[in-house]
Amino acid sequence: MALVLVAACALIDADRRVLLAQRPAGREMAGLWEFPGGKVEAGERPEQTLIRELKEELGITVEEACLAPLTFASHSYPDFHLLMPLYVCRRWEGLVVPQEGQKLAWVRPNRLRDYQMPPADLPLIPHLTMLL
Repeated sequence: MALVLVAACALIDADRRVLLAQRPAGREMAGLWEFPGGKVEAGERPEQTLIRELKEELGITVEEACLAPLTFASHSYPDFHLLMPLYVCRRWEGLVVPQEGQKLAWVRPNRLRDYQMPPADLPLIPHLTMLL
């Protein structure tokens, strides 16, 4: 079974809300809500992935020093095993604007379970709830 490394980021605004992005139609797990991020490319560190992905997906600039590792998910899907470190980011430059047509939602930690998420994301919720 292939191991897939995906980096995810919990962007946290001044009101202690977490950003979720909805996977667009036509993609695997379309319609589900997730933490922004993406697949770690060959030769790339997870922090570099997040800096690149947050710029591409949300139009914001993040400095590596503003990314703090919180926890990780390890989940087996039918075709691959996902390993996903989750970082927290409270500071960025620019306005969060969807760049790929995805819907976005700023969500209070105690409401994260109200959003249908991929199975790998669910165990991350208690860590964010405890942090915030």
